[in-house]
Amino acid sequence: MRAAQLHKYSKEIQLDLNEVKVPEIKSHEVLVKVKAAGVNPLDILIINGSIRMISNYEFPLTMGNELSGVIEAVGKDVVKFQVGDRIYTRLPMNQIGAFAEYVAVDEEAVALMPETLSFDEAAAVPLTALTAYQALHDVLHVQPNQKLFIPGGTGGFGAMAIPIAKSMGLYVITSGSERGRSRTMSIGADQFINYKEENYADVLSGIDYVIDTLGAKEIKAELSILKPHGKLVSLKAAPNYRFAVEHGFPLWKKLLFGLAGSRMDTLARKNQNEYHFLFVQANGGQLQKITNLVVQQNIKPSIDSTYHFDDINQALKKVSTGHSQGKVIVTF
Repeated sequence: MRAAQLHKYSKEIQLDLNEVKVPEIKSHEVLVKVKAAGVNPLDILIINGSIRMISNYEFPLTMGNELSGVIEAVGKDVVKFQVGDRIYTRLPMNQIGAFAEYVAVDEEAVALMPETLSFDEAAAVPLTALTAYQALHDVLHVQPNQKLFIPGGTGGFGAMAIPIAKSMGLYVITSGSERGRSRTMSIGADQFINYKEENYADVLSGIDYVIDTLGAKEIKAELSILKPHGKLVSLKAAPNYRFAVEHGFPLWKKLLFGLAGSRMDTLARKNQNEYHFLFVQANGGQLQKITNLVVQQNIKPSIDSTYHFDDINQALKKVSTGHSQGKVIVTF
């Protein structure tokens, strides 16, 4: 089979299409024939070595974090799935490899994909949807009838996060450019701020939760709109000591991440707020809940463009520019 592989960390985006053996499955794994894979900023961060402190990989590394496909074989201990099932998954962090014709994956990371979506659409869901679900459910522990702000919520993340947040009973505010307003409101946002006309930090206050999608430069402003004891979870800024403890990292990493996140933690403490950092985990059970929501509410992910597997490097370069409106997909 063919796989798009990285041979060393590099600022240059260049994967090689190599012939490799079809993976052999363990007793609790399924073998998936990949139909489509999502291309993400996370892939760029892995290529350039930015997350090696969180997850350091051995080379050659088959890249790719999320996919949709059909199960071709099941291990002897697999109970939830059978050959022919149409599935999707965010692959476990230490076993990525979606940019390949076949992948072996633990059944606990897999879910049946929504019947309302095509393979291309389904491949756009797992990473963003699980990020939103884990931010809201596992980190923020959100309560209904409270206010959530998602800055820059008009892209692929917002397309998943807004309906999931609404299903949890939240009042959702987001910001972005004017062209994203109608779509964002149509999927459930309660309030939209055009960032070119208004500064969210000037118009919002008393917010319960913020999901930061913009990074370290925005944290101070985002914290300023939270009410006392409000919570912020960042997908972009920096891991902190709390993150290292929750993931069971060794002491030296706890100290290192404590240093990296100290500015955020200090800013948060000033306002009696909590700062969290999230790195999304594989979770088939949560993904199955998301499947049910996608079907019930007929949610459609936002897709920017689709590339053939042969053009994987062009797809990655498109994502690296930051100009994609929604998910970039690679098809097989």
